[in-house]
Amino acid sequence: MRKIITIPLILLFYVQAFSYPVDGYETTGIRRLLYQQMVNNGELKGTILKEGAMLGLKDIRLNLLGSKGDSLEMWPLPDVKLQKSIDALFPILDESYSIAVMDISSGYPVRYAKRKEKQGYQPGSVAKLIVVAALFNELQKIYPDSFEKRQHLLKSKYVRGGKWVNYDEHTIPVFNTETKLFKKKVAEESDVFNLYEWADHMISASNNGAASVVWREVILMNAFGERYLHLTEEEANAFFSNTSKSKLMEIAVGVVNEPIRNVGITKEELRLGSFFTRTAKSIIPGSGGSLGTPIGFMKYLVAMERGKLVDVKSSLEIKRLMYSTSTRIRYASSPHLNSAAVYFKSGSLYQCKPEEGFECKKYMGNVNNFMNSVIIVEQADGSKYMVALMSNVLKKNSAVDHNALASKIDRVLRDTRR
Repeated sequence: MRKIITIPLILLFYVQAFSYPVDGYETTGIRRLLYQQMVNNGELKGTILKEGAMLGLKDIRLNLLGSKGDSLEMWPLPDVKLQKSIDALFPILDESYSIAVMDISSGYPVRYAKRKEKQGYQPGSVAKLIVVAALFNELQKIYPDSFEKRQHLLKSKYVRGGKWVNYDEHTIPVFNTETKLFKKKVAEESDVFNLYEWADHMISASNNGAASVVWREVILMNAFGERYLHLTEEEANAFFSNTSKSKLMEIAVGVVNEPIRNVGITKEELRLGSFFTRTAKSIIPGSGGSLGTPIGFMKYLVAMERGKLVDVKSSLEIKRLMYSTSTRIRYASSPHLNSAAVYFKSGSLYQCKPEEGFECKKYMGNVNNFMNSVIIVEQADGSKYMVALMSNVLKKNSAVDHNALASKIDRVLRDTRR
């Protein structure tokens, strides 16, 4: 019998979905926000945002500050009624879905439900939430007494992408504030953005190159401290060239995972172990692998809403970066959420191998087919809840199922609260 040698095909796909409130341009210097403001005002042609995407900076608040958040010092037991309804959404023998749901609606006790919430998955793009927490963690070390100085650094520090951005086919939005021209393009080595824009590209456009750049800057903040403020590109390059790969690996893994360990999330629940682009991985090798679980991401959201992810102002800024202000995808595209404010991160990874009669397509891997959704939903009627949904359904694009589950979960949460 002839031996067949298979070469796995592993592909990561992330769909663009803009974030951050559009009135934040003056605060952040994120230029695409100015573009969206001008579209909303009728000054430029483009897509006007839907109702749920129109919140301003002052409208976004943390939901678990104070006594309600204090009640989560101890992780809650599942609510019997809610748990029964969540269980009913999934086939009894289906092992491909895991979920954690928490209802934090105004005027009601916190309710929790889960299903295989400790099951580990490749987190894909959702792991970029770990990187943004690390960014604010290192900023806090540089300016422990002034969040305004941290914001100023994010807005005033411009860095070039360099070879760290290579390669991601997914586009980033670019707006020229002088010519008023807006376009989407792949990230290039010559691209220069401020730190806020790189973070926005990482979370909103889910750009792998941007994620590697932000992680690179986090490492430099950790290594140079206050000297980072005036660090040149040449000095940064020299640091990476002159530091051993083993030491770089130790620093890289340490800085991204520190803030989530500080809020009690274990490495078995959530961890990031390698960069998002091929070139970045060649500069700094990975360690320990990346892993996500529904309970790990739920603990992340809870910590953020409680103001415990670094500190209150950092938690709020991370939530703003998660705020969806354009095309909603997968779970977040449910029509039941059209008028709701949503704070969302999605990610997917699929892997294929040769199989007779099977054609490898996007999000339809036959070896692995991960699709993950992490979301906070705030409805106008006061309903507020968080969901971490992770799946690995082979040979099927699970986006439709995630969308359908979003509608059902929204209905279940309202019905069981009565």
